[in-house]
Amino acid sequence: MYLILFDIDGTLVLTGRAGMRAMNRACSDIVRGEALTGMAFAGRTDWSILDDIVRQHGRTLDDTLLRDLRQRYVEHLVEEIDRPGEGVKDVMPGIRELLAALDKRDDAALALLTGNFVEGAQIKLEYFDLWKYFPCGAFGGDAADRNALVPIAIERARACGIADVTPADVFVVGDTPSDVECALVAGATPVAVATGGFSVQDLRKSGAEIVFEDLSDTKAFLELLE
Repeated sequence: MYLILFDIDGTLVLTGRAGMRAMNRACSDIVRGEALTGMAFAGRTDWSILDDIVRQHGRTLDDTLLRDLRQRYVEHLVEEIDRPGEGVKDVMPGIRELLAALDKRDDAALALLTGNFVEGAQIKLEYFDLWKYFPCGAFGGDAADRNALVPIAIERARACGIADVTPADVFVVGDTPSDVECALVAGATPVAVATGGFSVQDLRKSGAEIVFEDLSDTKAFLELLE
């Protein structure tokens, strides 16, 4: 049995920057100011991004502030996901076909490994009718450090009865060097895809041996499970 953990933004879908707009609005509501100006966010957890934002405003992200920002972010994301957006707002090439094929297999289980809060992940994936493929996962509210998420995802998969695996049986599919790193740190296999902001060369340099331009070749991906 294999456990295949998918990242969301840049890997499964792009949302036309809905998440960025929602986070900006949430931070403007509570800590004031433009939140994400100059902020690096690719491959990071929502928790770590918010921590950096509030530090820039001279505050500490305690449990109460994190809860309030998270709640406000989710409220705004519900609105922003329905807007036309900027840039690409779509499912990435081949994703629908690949998820449908993997869902039919008895030797593979699907789950998420994403920097999104679980509520944000659900909002984004339900918009594109993809949430149904993922019964559990590890999310940006589980840990600030993305490298902590693979063990959490494995335990969640075990707890919800979809897979009882070791890291050697886990693939982490993502579009950033951070996805590659979190897989390698945990002893899992990274599968990198250049549909986000990083090239094939960037992803290879980060340590990924398996790199796709996109996931439109379902057969090539399924061969990883043989």
